[in-house]
Amino acid sequence: MNTRVAIIGGGPSGLLLSQLLHMRGIDNVVLERKTRDYVLGRIRAGVLEQGLVRLLEEAGCAGRLHAEGFVHDGTLVAYGNEIFRVDFTEHTGSPVIVYGQTEVTRDLYDAREKSGGPIEFNVEDVAIHGADTDAPHVTYAVDGTARRIDCDFVAGCDGFHGVSRQTIPLTVRREYEKIYPFGWLGILSETPPVNDELVYANSARGFALCSMRNDNLSRYYIQCSLSDSPDDWTDEAFWQELKRRIPAEQAGRLVTGPSIEKSIAPLRSFVTEPMRWGRLFLCGDAAHIVPPTGAKGLNTAASDVHYLYHALRDFYDNGSSAGIDGYSETALKRVWKAERFSWWFSSLLHRYPDQSEFDLKMQIAELDFLRSNAAAQKAMAQNYVGLPY
Repeated sequence: MNTRVAIIGGGPSGLLLSQLLHMRGIDNVVLERKTRDYVLGRIRAGVLEQGLVRLLEEAGCAGRLHAEGFVHDGTLVAYGNEIFRVDFTEHTGSPVIVYGQTEVTRDLYDAREKSGGPIEFNVEDVAIHGADTDAPHVTYAVDGTARRIDCDFVAGCDGFHGVSRQTIPLTVRREYEKIYPFGWLGILSETPPVNDELVYANSARGFALCSMRNDNLSRYYIQCSLSDSPDDWTDEAFWQELKRRIPAEQAGRLVTGPSIEKSIAPLRSFVTEPMRWGRLFLCGDAAHIVPPTGAKGLNTAASDVHYLYHALRDFYDNGSSAGIDGYSETALKRVWKAERFSWWFSSLLHRYPDQSEFDLKMQIAELDFLRSNAAAQKAMAQNYVGLPY
């Protein structure tokens, strides 16, 4: 098989890149190691920056998003029984949209299938060859049958555990990582959200987040030990702990119910440099991971797609390699700013096992400053709604 761009990974970043390239007449093939149903079964957050919304519009995949998504003009930040609001629209002129990542992926799959673009599912033994040459190719197997794709470029959108990053030699690749000493225990429940906007809470018992998927589907999180298992937490125990960590007013109107999904996510900051090696480009989790605080994972992947999509367009439309040559440096500048914001917001809201009394006082002082200072709120709002591409 021959194509211009081989895309490894059928998650949202790979599918978005695929659809954008298709809209410009740039042939591509997507390889996914799981099934469509498996990919759509993964529950992920869905706070979308305007940059991602515009990309989905350009890809022709924003109809359901605009019909069903929730526009959020701000967010609430709580500490103890204190609570204040950061107004995104007032400070930046832009809101965010709450729309589940699963639904984004579903819309992209539907568009891909409607266009007839090729997707190979259940692929195994994927290997990238000749990435540092002008003629790369990808080999893989489906149902035990060996296959090959010859291409101009390879886009590695296959996540942290995929083959793309590992293809870049260790002599070239440098990795930066921070492991946080806690996780997030999250549940999904068929209950109305406790608030119309997200509530981020710092409490003496640890962090909590009140989020939502729609009018009758809520997502809640509490900071937990990395040694915990979801089976350690009954629904009743979760609800009781959540109520202890959010202000009394929110706790009093919290509607509880059976969980329909429960999981623990560890927190990690990770970046690999460079994000390009020859004709191989990394996008999304293949290159970087952020803590979920501030919802930057999907949005940072989207900025990678933006830069790579425009670089490939410029190459095929104008014969220019400027965008390709500058992809890694350009993408990494924004990645590190997103990493900084997620690190700062996580540091502001969580309890750390080695925090001293001084550290705790500084955390509260930082929250008090954010509450009372318009410039600090504007800086937070600018980062939350998304820095410009």
